Amino acid sequence: MIRCWTFTALAAALLLPVGAAHAAAISIAAGQSSESTHVLRAGLQWDFNRSWWQSETGRLTGYWDASYSYWDGDSGSSNHSLSFSPVLVYEFAGKQVRPYLEAGIGIAAFENTQLEDRELGSSFQFEDRLGAGLRFGQGQEVGLRIIHYSNAGLQQPNDGIEVVSLHYRLDL
Repeated sequence: MIRCWTFTALAAALLLPVGAAHAAAISIAAGQSSESTHVLRAGLQWDFNRSWWQSETGRLTGYWDASYSYWDGDSGSSNHSLSFSPVLVYEFAGKQVRPYLEAGIGIAAFENTQLEDRELGSSFQFEDRLGAGLRFGQGQEVGLRIIHYSNAGLQQPNDGIEVVSLHYRLDL
């Protein structure tokens, strides 16, 4: 019970102030882990509001991402996680559709350290992501993302887990 309250307090600390004061976009995602676990994710993003290396080809920019994920395992095991990550995005130039590539490294907190046959070792995990997609219309985006979770060997065992997901983002 204490773990549940701690997890809830962490969720409020990460998502509520950030979302209320600076939210620029919301996102939803659905995917599957390397252990065949279905993963649903909801998040808040806000842009860096900066661009680097802007040219006719495109520009480098980024955003902050605060997300909640629900992990629904095949063996009836479920889990919840919160994550926070800075993400760099290279957006290619375009008028109607702008392809992009993204990469980020952040942190995550899992409610339980067991997920299917994986022992994560600790609730604290690093979140590494790579993604690609298309931006279009009035602040809309669809993309494919691969995310790896691991505690980087800070605690054993460190089985880690990967998720491949399809996401949709809408600017507010």
